[in-house]
Amino acid sequence: MSRAVVARAPTRIDFGGGWTDVPPYCDNEGGFVCNVAINRYATATVTGGGPPATSRPASPVSRPGRDSSLIAAALRRSHTHDVAVSLENDFPVGAGLGGSSAASAAVLGALAVWRGESWGAREIAEEGRQIEVEDLGVAGGRQDHYAATHGGALALTFTTSVAVRRIPLTDGTRAELERRALLLYTGESRISGGNITEVLNAYRAGERRVLIALAQMKALAAEMADALERGDLDRLGALVDEHWTHQRALHPAIPTPRIDEIVERAMASGARGAKAMGASGGGCVLVIAGEDNVDDVLAVVAPLGTIFPFAVDLDGLTCSSPAPG
Repeated sequence: MSRAVVARAPTRIDFGGGWTDVPPYCDNEGGFVCNVAINRYATATVTGGGPPATSRPASPVSRPGRDSSLIAAALRRSHTHDVAVSLENDFPVGAGLGGSSAASAAVLGALAVWRGESWGAREIAEEGRQIEVEDLGVAGGRQDHYAATHGGALALTFTTSVAVRRIPLTDGTRAELERRALLLYTGESRISGGNITEVLNAYRAGERRVLIALAQMKALAAEMADALERGDLDRLGALVDEHWTHQRALHPAIPTPRIDEIVERAMASGARGAKAMGASGGGCVLVIAGEDNVDDVLAVVAPLGTIFPFAVDLDGLTCSSPAPG
């Protein structure tokens, strides 16, 4: 059998601060994001010869053309020829989990190992963002790329560069987070690029509503990092709930009737906080239940979508070259 290289990159849950990692806001004001990588992966496989790009999403919600364009851009940038690249996702595309960034990290990591080059998490994160912004024309920030390459819980500070701090999680905190944090896919595939562009235009125009919301989201994200490090998930949930108030104020397309119903039902049943993932307009919703009411919260939100079980990913991007079998 021919040689193969397999790379796997995680997606993420963004607790808070998303949008503040997007230029020009982060360049001018500074941004801060608190997120955690999860074991919903994009997996890229590079082999010699054959078709140059294929996509095999493990979900009915997919955009294979988008994946093919991403793979083609990575091949051009890496000057790699005569290889076949396949990409598999175990999450719906458009779920708001940073899936396209995980895909770019997996493809770039696999190609680097194929070429016999060493790779760094930061370098692959930045190269992946360049592919999205410059080659695919997708507006967005940097947090997803760093979650995909670094793994774990992260406190990310954004200016014209990125400072990465790994938030230490005890085994107990990680287990409680995995038990109490419910990730619900609404079945609505979000379209975030237009939302992001309109929010950035409002920021550039100095709209007070947007300026206040972004500043509050950044401050809340910093508090989230502290709460997560202390293992205070009740406090984390309360901050997530407050964050959603400001996040939904950024643009009218961010909340949807389905998302609003999920959040309303969750909070009425005793959840500590809930918010939509990513730029929203669909995708996934995070609900943080109380210590003693996970089953009650789950029962009221489960009929409104698909529960995505997850575990915290601590490794980030991993690459291997399995022996031929």
